[in-house]
Amino acid sequence: MSNNSTPTIKNRKARHEYHVEETYEAGIVLRGTEVKSLREGNASLGEAFAYIKNGEVWLNGMYIKPYKHATYENHDERRERKLLLNKREIREMDKAVNKKGYTLAPLKMYFKKGYAKILIGIAKGKQKHDKRQDIKERDTKRELERKYKGTYKVNM
Repeated sequence: MSNNSTPTIKNRKARHEYHVEETYEAGIVLRGTEVKSLREGNASLGEAFAYIKNGEVWLNGMYIKPYKHATYENHDERRERKLLLNKREIREMDKAVNKKGYTLAPLKMYFKKGYAKILIGIAKGKQKHDKRQDIKERDTKRELERKYKGTYKVNM
């Protein structure tokens, strides 16, 4: 199966809620039925969050729909899943998370060379005025693109 036919599950809410400062690509420990369900695009990162416990990074709250063709051995939809990172990366993440206001936010889940990967960002929560500013910029860009549709692309 080629990389283009596999879905990418994005957490659009994360970019709205947080300033992402640095990203890490992590492997994710999954069961067979979870992988099959992910390949069909049946997952959500909307309520997911990552945390560090005993020198390991865990992902909690990621929803993976039960695989419809599975037998009684189907997976739990919202179980904790271990993320696979280097010790150095985990130390860097731990240092960043111990700073006030920083958290680990899952940004997107995708397949790379047949393996499920998750992009984790070190993020700081946005204030209300920051969110309003982002919305304003997005609306302005959209208006300009509508006005000059087909002539050239606006980069902000």
